[in-house]
Amino acid sequence: MQISSEVFGQKDGHDIERYTITNKDGNFIKVLTLGATWQSFTVNGTPLIAHFDDLAHYDSPASYSLCKSIGRVAGRIGKATATIDGQEVHFDQNENDNTLHGGFHGFSEIIWDAEQSIRDHDASVTFSRHIDSDEDNFPGDLDARITFTLTDDNKVSITFSAASTADTLFNPTNHVYWNITDGQKDLTTQQLQVNGKRRLELSDKDKVPTGNFVDLAGTGYDFSKSRDIPSALADIKQETGKVEIDDAYEVTPSADKPIATLSDSASNRHVDIFSDRNSLVVFTANPFNQSKPYNALATEAQTLPDAIHHDGFGDITLPSGKLQEYTISYQYYEK
Repeated sequence: MQISSEVFGQKDGHDIERYTITNKDGNFIKVLTLGATWQSFTVNGTPLIAHFDDLAHYDSPASYSLCKSIGRVAGRIGKATATIDGQEVHFDQNENDNTLHGGFHGFSEIIWDAEQSIRDHDASVTFSRHIDSDEDNFPGDLDARITFTLTDDNKVSITFSAASTADTLFNPTNHVYWNITDGQKDLTTQQLQVNGKRRLELSDKDKVPTGNFVDLAGTGYDFSKSRDIPSALADIKQETGKVEIDDAYEVTPSADKPIATLSDSASNRHVDIFSDRNSLVVFTANPFNQSKPYNALATEAQTLPDAIHHDGFGDITLPSGKLQEYTISYQYYEK
């Protein structure tokens, strides 16, 4: 295992570092200090995730949060308010009346400190940051860490940990966009399987959860068996008139059974996704040219969105002084 680093660019007078972790077979990941961004995952010379080649695109409002780390809270907080420990708290309204992906100054906008760790069969880069409450407008000063680890058997794990000086909210993710096909031109042969039976019902107005669930069986959203993305999109359009997937699936957390699997029908590439939380948001996009067909599929493992407003969605409160840790893992293999 080895780690190298270089300056990728500058933002506000600060160097943005890029770290490359390479395993014994020459497969590698790249991560950036801006946004704790996962820039590359390449196996046998094939890139598996979407990326920009320059810092300007990552620093743009139109970046699609491309493979950035998201927090303190992924997804939407309805009406940008929540009751925490009996107190009503107001957050940044950065998407209509709601808070999206941590607000204006979330994890994705931060320049993180970095440290390296190399072991016999894996290596890590850990990003860390002390975030004052008045920096991101969440309660409590937060000490956060995001660790990216690559193993010799091509497993990538992202571990998020944080402790706060006051009761706050914590539901982070990485907004990774996949295309594991040759050339990454479209999603024609990319397939998805999700181990879930329900998705959240979302408001047509602003995509905030209504609190209800919708059964997946027999619909275009049903990925209980592996299927290609274009056929699913065609079914969804016929059933609902919608032209995208931007939905939160309920899944069963597991360290040894994947919540979802990506595959490519034109090759033998697969990626299993593991998570210790109960939701996977799936989103189709073309971050590079909105006028062209979708060529990337985002998977955001997290607790069900807007959980602070819905009983049974999961607990995203982080009590003062408690250290909370979550891990998402991605295992590449061929069969």
